[in-house]
Amino acid sequence: MSACFIVRAQVADAAVKKEFDRWYRDEHLPEAMKAFGAQRAWRGWSEMDASVHYACYEFDDVARARALPGSAALKRLVAEFDRAWGDKVVRSRDVVQVAQRIVK
Repeated sequence: MSACFIVRAQVADAAVKKEFDRWYRDEHLPEAMKAFGAQRAWRGWSEMDASVHYACYEFDDVARARALPGSAALKRLVAEFDRAWGDKVVRSRDVVQVAQRIVK
């Protein structure tokens, strides 16, 4: 069954949001998708809390998603993220195995 590696970022300072959005769109999402070997990647802003950004990286195999935490690819991207945003953006990560999928 497939799985997603999900990153939740909170951009507390509204003045940072526009540049963060550009950076994630143009640089980070494409780079992370390639580095992780994800099948698909997408991102978006929460409609419930405008400061919350989600990025999802989808894998056909849950083992690939589970291998990301602690991987060299993630460590490199975390270091890059920290250099770019420091303490301006707080984030958390999760691996979610797809239990059911319904397609219309």
